[in-house]
Amino acid sequence: MRLLHALLLVLTLTIPALGQQPPAFTPREEVPEDYPDRAGRDETFHMCTGCHGFRIVAQQGQSRRAWEGTLDWMTERHGMVALDADTRRIVLDYLEAIYPPRTRPGGFQNPFAPR
Repeated sequence: MRLLHALLLVLTLTIPALGQQPPAFTPREEVPEDYPDRAGRDETFHMCTGCHGFRIVAQQGQSRRAWEGTLDWMTERHGMVALDADTRRIVLDYLEAIYPPRTRPGGFQNPFAPR
């Protein structure tokens, strides 16, 4: 009988929760201050967020040459406004300094090497 009462108590407490909707996700607006402060942050943030969120930029890690290629690709393939030389330098300086190529700790680890 106690087992039946315990089961009824558990069901009584959990069934109402099953019908409830989770709280709606409300994305938080990104602002330049969310990212590392360095010369060129605001220019870079506003150039990139004209088309996409800045988080996609912050997830990358590239060399300056790769960042240059990304800017060229965005201009040629996606209609991004071509940056004047000064703005391009400012943006690349920021990206190169804040989002350099990522390396694995300790360099390459051969997964098949004996331990």
